[in-house]
Amino acid sequence: MLKFAIADFLADREYKNISTATISTYKFTLQEFHSYCVENEIIDADDVTGSTIKDYLLYCLHERSNNPTTRNTKLRTLKAFFNYLFDSEIIKSNPVKKVGFAKQEVKIEVFTDHQIGQMLNYYKRKKTRYRSFYSYREYFMIVFLLGTGVRLSEMLNLKWSDIDLINGVISVFGKKREISSIPISNKLKKEFLEYQLFCKLTFAENELKYVFVTIDNTPLRPDTIKNIFKRLSKTMNFNDVRLSAHTFRHTFAHHCLMNGMDVFTLQKLLRHTDLSMTQRYLALWGTALKEQNDKYNPLNNIEL
Repeated sequence: MLKFAIADFLADREYKNISTATISTYKFTLQEFHSYCVENEIIDADDVTGSTIKDYLLYCLHERSNNPTTRNTKLRTLKAFFNYLFDSEIIKSNPVKKVGFAKQEVKIEVFTDHQIGQMLNYYKRKKTRYRSFYSYREYFMIVFLLGTGVRLSEMLNLKWSDIDLINGVISVFGKKREISSIPISNKLKKEFLEYQLFCKLTFAENELKYVFVTIDNTPLRPDTIKNIFKRLSKTMNFNDVRLSAHTFRHTFAHHCLMNGMDVFTLQKLLRHTDLSMTQRYLALWGTALKEQNDKYNPLNNIEL
C-alpha cells in the first residue's frame, strides 16, 4: 500500500542520515500526494501512473497555486520516492521516469547598495538606541550573510568552535553534510570580535556554542529567521525584492562578479558542486560585467 511505501521510504532516508530539513520536505509532499491519491481511489503504489503524477502536479497548480519552482521541488521528491520503490523492486514500473519538470523563469533578485545601506543603518540606530541583544545579533547576521554568501542552514549550524579568527577562516557544514572552509575578510573579523564580545557579556563564556541564538541561548530556527526578515521587509518597505538569506547569497555573488572575481573562485566560495549555477549568475549579469571587461581587458595595454 502507498502509505506503507511512504513510511518505508522515509525510514530509509533517516537511516541514510539525510538532513532533517530534507526529510521534512519529503514528508510534507508525500503526505499531500497520498491524500490526493486516496481522494482519487488510489491506495496501492503499483496503481500510480505517470498520468496520476501529472494530474497531481496540475492539482498543485490550480488548487494550491504552487508556482513552477514549488511544483518542481515536489516532483523531485516524487522522483526520489518512486526511484527508491523501483530500485527496491517494490513496484514493477517507474511512473516518474518520463515526467518532466516545468519550465521556470530565471530570475535572481539581489539587493541594491541603497537597500543594503538602509538595512545596516536601521540596525545601527537600534544598536545605539537600545543596545539590545536582538539589534546586535540581527545587524551582525546581515553583515555575515553579505560577507560570506552562506546558505541559511550553514549559518544556523555555525558554532564558535568553527571560527578561526586568527587565520580568518570559518568551517561550514554545507549540503550533503560536507564541511568546507571559507575565508573571511578583515572587516568581517572585526564585526565577529564585536559580536562575540557582546555575546560574552550576555551569556556566560563557557555557555557560548552556536553563533546565532535566541535570548535563551538556544539555536535559531529557520522559521525565526524568516519572521525576522518578514518584519524587516515591512519596516524597509521592500516591494521589489524578497528579503531572505538566499537573496543575500545572490547579492554576494553579484558583487563578487561585478568586482572582477572569476567564476571558478566564486564557485569555490559558494560551494557549488558544478559550474552550472555559477555560470547562470554570469549569464544574467554578463552585461553588467562590461565595465570590468573594459577596465581589465588585456588589449588595453597592447599597441595595435
